Amino acid sequence: MGGHEALFERLAQRAERYRELEQAVADPELHAQPARLTAAMRELGALRAQAETYAQWSALKRRESEAREVLADGGEMAELATEELAEVEQELEAMLEAARQEVVDDEPNRGRDIMLELRAGAGGDEASLFVADLVRIYSRYLDEHRCKHAVLEVRPTDVGGFKEIIIEVSGAQAWDLMRFESGGHRVQRVPETETQGRIHTSAATVAVLPEAQEEELEILESDLRIDVYRSSGPGGQSVNKTSSAIRITHEPTGVTVQCQDESSQHKNKSRALRMLRARLKEQADLAHKAEQDSTRRAMIGSGDRSERIRTYNFPQNRVTDHRIKTNYGLEQVLLGRLDPIVGDLRKADLERKLAALDDGAM
Repeated sequence: MGGHEALFERLAQRAERYRELEQAVADPELHAQPARLTAAMRELGALRAQAETYAQWSALKRRESEAREVLADGGEMAELATEELAEVEQELEAMLEAARQEVVDDEPNRGRDIMLELRAGAGGDEASLFVADLVRIYSRYLDEHRCKHAVLEVRPTDVGGFKEIIIEVSGAQAWDLMRFESGGHRVQRVPETETQGRIHTSAATVAVLPEAQEEELEILESDLRIDVYRSSGPGGQSVNKTSSAIRITHEPTGVTVQCQDESSQHKNKSRALRMLRARLKEQADLAHKAEQDSTRRAMIGSGDRSERIRTYNFPQNRVTDHRIKTNYGLEQVLLGRLDPIVGDLRKADLERKLAALDDGAM
């Protein structure tokens, strides 16, 4: 089992973190800080299985050590020690695969609420209609899994599509359900306005942003430029009577967010700050991934918005996920039945992570 010590050393580190969190959540002072308590409870839940696996492994290693000591002493207990040692070795080997999967499938964003950003790309009106299609697909998928979702910001088009839409998704499964959706999506179909029957190709980008708590990512007020302006709505709606819309620019990074959907300036600012924090967390996460490029190249998808991940081909009634080179039925996907795609992506991601672990790349 010597070659597996590094694997269980990782579990030991996470078990230690689990114990630290257990002590932290028992502190009454933390209960007076709801945001920090929520973050601690989420991390505690994510680490529980690994901590339990490490505890079981430690107990088996103690049994193994005791059996070897008895065996070394010889005497009448040696035969029992030999049987005990064989049993322990079998149990350790049986634990190994579960432990490997727990280590590589350790998603730091698991359990977080997320924000979905969908933007129309090349293709004009048809691209905006494609964004609307994606919104319907995701809404049905999230409803099926009982995840709550609400629109935070939207820029509709005159044809019933969206130039941009930002959706907040909450629920324990939010990240796991949507984490493979980041990237470029492409649609091939004949638009309703096309008189010659020609197939057009349009594009949209999807970003899946895990929300960050205030204590995780400090934003200095002095780094923000906040602009207040009157809201504007489609079709001449009377939503611009007061200056309630907010635009916030984080000057060190140039990241800009805006929110105008709420009638209250205070609510718009609160929403905009949450959106800003999520985007800054995305930047930090991508920078961290870049540092681990040898490992990340072996995983499914980089999370980069520019990476083309999927094509929805209407004439051929199929959806192709380019990361795993697999086709799916378009009709089922349009109904929001994404489980087969997500399941295959998870399986491929886990297999590649396990291969990277065996190669020493993780």
